[in-house]
Amino acid sequence: MLALRLARGAHPVVLLRRLAVAAAAGGTGFLLLCTMGYALGHPDAGRASVLRLLWCLPPLAATVQLAVAVARTDPGTRPHQGLSAVGLGPNRLMILAAVNTLVSCTLGSMLALLFFLHLRGDLTGLPMDGDAAELLGAGQSLPLAAVLTLLALVPLAASVAAAVVLRPRRLRPGDERDPAHPEPPAPAPNGLPWGVALMAVGLSVELYAAGAESSGLPLPGRLVSTPAGVLAGWAVTALGLAFAGPGLTYLSGRLLQAWRPGAARLLAGRVLQEEAARIGRPLGVVCAVVSGLIAALSLYGGPATSFGPLTALGGSLVAGCTVLALLTAAVEARQARAHTTAALLRLGAPVSLLRTAVALRIVALLTVLGPLTCAIALLAAAPMAS
Repeated sequence: MLALRLARGAHPVVLLRRLAVAAAAGGTGFLLLCTMGYALGHPDAGRASVLRLLWCLPPLAATVQLAVAVARTDPGTRPHQGLSAVGLGPNRLMILAAVNTLVSCTLGSMLALLFFLHLRGDLTGLPMDGDAAELLGAGQSLPLAAVLTLLALVPLAASVAAAVVLRPRRLRPGDERDPAHPEPPAPAPNGLPWGVALMAVGLSVELYAAGAESSGLPLPGRLVSTPAGVLAGWAVTALGLAFAGPGLTYLSGRLLQAWRPGAARLLAGRVLQEEAARIGRPLGVVCAVVSGLIAALSLYGGPATSFGPLTALGGSLVAGCTVLALLTAAVEARQARAHTTAALLRLGAPVSLLRTAVALRIVALLTVLGPLTCAIALLAAAPMAS
């Protein structure tokens, strides 16, 4: 009940974020239901049904990432003074965030079920009645247990992930901050070496699998088949790029402060270093998705290429969720440094300085991550093309 009251009185921007989570959960739930419908209509194609189910994992992961990012920036679940006195301590706020995420994703899953039944022809009276009846296994009775399991997968995964990320952490004896001795610039993230190692391993696996004779793994839609080793290597490469995101963001801040920096470059570099742990991982995921898009366009680009409606839906979900998660993380970072920005303005810093620092941060990130993303995309597409 408290979650519903907070949702009703939330800011319109907060409601839009929750609706975005609901839309992403609905799209992913619809893909899962379409996989079940294909299995019902093609009982002999067991391997193809399993592969279709595996292709739903990237949209599921992207939806969970977006749900966690939205839960982190939800003002209703942020600690405030006096909330502990009325029974809303850190543990209760964590549960409240998980419940909000569960409600949003459940709404999307219910809409996905209605749209799925409508396209099968089970619900009539609206346009497009039964337009995908053959694809979704119309005429076959739906197993209730399977439907409920698939629809509950996204809400449960998103709510559990939000609870794990937002769980209260206990401070160790050496973690207390002394106001008289402020912290130096944030320490460098330690994920860059692991990310580089994963990218090297992934590219090596791709090259080896492309040269070996193996049966192709069918891709979704109307794409050509590709060896499973090549796809596994590409997945490892994308994971390495995501791991290297915080370290690359921190490196961009270091580069901005090199060679006698002025006030704007110094401020932009310090902000990037402070925000590396917060926005680096979503930024790395976006770079992985962009590199996959570039590789796909270089392989299958052309006016005659048709990816299929479900493939387009899955790709749109992955791209949209990752970009929205990055924007949400940027909003969270802006909220975290609101006191610093206000202090700079009180000290007389011009607004143009802050805008210049924002532009410098964007240019630095594009300079470091842009060429790397394009290079990984071309290297990943080369084995697939061969």
